[in-house]
Amino acid sequence: MLNDPHFKVMSYKADASSAFPNTDIKGGVAVTYRDADRDFGAIEVFTHFDELRTIKEKVVKHGIQPLGDIIFAADSYHFTEAMHEDHPEIRYVDDDHGLLSKNHDYDLKTNVLDNLNNVVFFDEMPGDGDSCIRIFGRGRAGRAYKFISARYIAPHPNLDKWKVLVPAANGSGALGEVLSTPLIGHTQSFISIGSFNSEAEATALLKYIKSKFARTMLGILKITQHNPAPKWKYVPLQDFTSDSDIDWSQSVADIDRQLYAKYGLDDEEIQFIESHVKEMD
Repeated sequence: MLNDPHFKVMSYKADASSAFPNTDIKGGVAVTYRDADRDFGAIEVFTHFDELRTIKEKVVKHGIQPLGDIIFAADSYHFTEAMHEDHPEIRYVDDDHGLLSKNHDYDLKTNVLDNLNNVVFFDEMPGDGDSCIRIFGRGRAGRAYKFISARYIAPHPNLDKWKVLVPAANGSGALGEVLSTPLIGHTQSFISIGSFNSEAEATALLKYIKSKFARTMLGILKITQHNPAPKWKYVPLQDFTSDSDIDWSQSVADIDRQLYAKYGLDDEEIQFIESHVKEMD
């Protein structure tokens, strides 16, 4: 529909309850119109902010490789067969036998921290001589770090690399909202961004994710609480090394100013970002 030149959006309300009282429709409500005899020009990417549209156009014109190219989904991590060989009681047999869900014997889903607690996940590093991985995830008691034998986690492109963790779902999709607790480490139930050899690069990425500029670009496609890799399409990937054209040693506010200059944003567009996007600690 968005590529149809005969289609246009007449009106958009981000807050669905303003059109339909006591109704929560994620992404809002749009009133649309199509006229086969008129060419309105393809919308391609819809935003109800004119400033956001012009910012996107400048960033795309500058050249963009999406940050999403270095994002790994929470479900990209898996258990190994070795875990099932050591703990046959874990494998799903039926609803009364097995600690994992049907068809999820190898998936690090959110509930595994609870279901496999003190079986393969431990609060302290086990003393059995195995090398361990510390995983950060969410259980019924909230977010927690757990230890698991490295033999039980399948090889992964960023398993032993520095990375930034962001919850796979966050907020409501409102433009400029704060992302919940991005941090550096290993992950379970979080998307992981990056696969770096140095902590400095991951720290630079963390600052970038906290920047108003990056979260503005994320807000182009993130209109609900979910933020998988495709939603980061218009967040441009940066060089996070010391050779970057951005000085990552500066404060997040100063990094924002560098990014505004890099992409040629004018005063009106900068003011739009500064007034619509919340600061992050």
